[in-house]
Amino acid sequence: MAELAFPVGLAQVNAPATVPDATKGKLTADAPLGPLVWFKTGGAAQWLFEPADIEDLQSFLRSLDPAVPVMALGLGSNLIIRDGGVPGVVVRLGKACGKVQSVGPLMLKCGGGASGIAVSSAARDAGIAGLEFLRSIPGTVGGFVRMNGGAYGRETKDILAECDVVLRSGELVTLPVEALNYTYRHSELPEGAIVVSATFRGESGEPEAIQTEMDRIAAAREESQPLRSKTGGSTFKNPPGHKAWQLVDEAGCRGLKIGGAQVSEKHTNFLLNLGDATSADIEALGEEVRRRVKDKSGIELQWEIQRVGMKR
Repeated sequence: MAELAFPVGLAQVNAPATVPDATKGKLTADAPLGPLVWFKTGGAAQWLFEPADIEDLQSFLRSLDPAVPVMALGLGSNLIIRDGGVPGVVVRLGKACGKVQSVGPLMLKCGGGASGIAVSSAARDAGIAGLEFLRSIPGTVGGFVRMNGGAYGRETKDILAECDVVLRSGELVTLPVEALNYTYRHSELPEGAIVVSATFRGESGEPEAIQTEMDRIAAAREESQPLRSKTGGSTFKNPPGHKAWQLVDEAGCRGLKIGGAQVSEKHTNFLLNLGDATSADIEALGEEVRRRVKDKSGIELQWEIQRVGMKR
């Protein structure tokens, strides 16, 4: 066993971490996370672990001191990494955990690292309808299973049969959809659990019709969202009976700037990094939008984007 001495400049956790002297995956100290997330901002992970496979992840977590926090990172599309970095270990699933395969009539088993585009395309090829909306979610299976990701009238809870997760202890368990107690953009996935695969079910469809629906969704998204900017996806949850973007617009926040961050003029529920923003700029802008919306409408917007790590 080898002890991990945490890098200088990042907060110490309560106890040293131990890992096997050799793992099949890649372990990087003081790893910059900004390049891995859509906003392109934020500090470093004390440790970034990219497992070679599920067994490698299990072995790593079993050997890791229980006091060390663990966080999963997908494509980083709905995430603010704060400028002070993330203590503990960030786990990023790679291609080895991104396979998609048919496992029964109208069912796909998808690795936690698979993208929404990969899943929807595999469903199309297999003649499975009902998963087209995943084409519009810029994340991985692990992320939208955890957050009940959704768009265009459907959510993950509508298609998930079960998921395999590796618990913080390293144990691999299978959870039926009922165990996640899904609500809007929220699940009760166990703390520290990492989704390594999910089984989705759909309905019979013609590949051509499925592709037509995917194209429609892609076009609608391209037209309405600032996809070619450094952004983080939908910033706030839609309050019951309201659209977050409309509340933001009515509060006069379209184009509002703090530092290098701006509320998108194309879609006001998106925040942008204009090029030199810090994560602090982006988060402060989001909080200012929340304040103005509350003052204008009396409605308190809730963050949809996850904010993790330490402020500088």
